[in-house]
Amino acid sequence: MKLAAEIKKIVADKSKYTDWSTRDDIKAELKMDLILVLAEYGYPPVTNDEVFKEILEQAENFKKYNG
Repeated sequence: MKLAAEIKKIVADKSKYTDWSTRDDIKAELKMDLILVLAEYGYPPVTNDEVFKEILEQAENFKKYNG
């Protein structure tokens, strides 16, 4: 569960900006941070963007409903 907490912390940090979901620079930082934390926990490199799309979608929904 430590990985989930790390991901939540990363998403919370990047989504603190009101326009974060439309800014490519922030989304790129989020993706890079996620790649690094997944690698730290032994996950193989992800070449498919599906994982990041899912995390972005969940983050957008969280901010929308818990704003």
